Amino acid sequence: MSASTNGNSKPRYHLLSVRVENRAGVLARVAGLFARRGFNIVSLAVAPTQDERFSRISIVVDVESAPLSQIVEQLAKLINVVKISELDPGDAREAELLLVTVGVPRAGGKGLGELIGRFGATVLEESAEATMIMLVGDSESLDDFEAGLERYGIVEIQRTGRIGLPTLSPST
Repeated sequence: MSASTNGNSKPRYHLLSVRVENRAGVLARVAGLFARRGFNIVSLAVAPTQDERFSRISIVVDVESAPLSQIVEQLAKLINVVKISELDPGDAREAELLLVTVGVPRAGGKGLGELIGRFGATVLEESAEATMIMLVGDSESLDDFEAGLERYGIVEIQRTGRIGLPTLSPST
């Protein structure tokens, strides 16, 4: 999934970092809010933070389904939401994880080893019939890597969706 634009060069997809209380049902309430309001979630990732009382939900939203300000306003009304940050691509580090199994061994796939090396991917497992590969990077790189793998026969693929954190020294 690339961070495409909507014709007037404004990003169509925005990454929100939502700090929530780490309690049962919070993720369901956040997802339910999006469903009730008709907001489109492009991707969603959640995990506890360094403080076990809180979790961070990374939500990539499609701002063509609703204005970003409306999405943030509705999220802020949820009682378990502690903080909402929009991660501006210029002031954030974003990444996505891809795990994929292709139907050839690395040695048997002409050019597969080169493709893996060019993208900086990691071979996790190999058998006589298949290779499992991991790549971490921006969404566009993962899209390109996935397209390059198609000729090797993708058996199974999983992507996390974008996650991110503010950079240590934001641009001014």
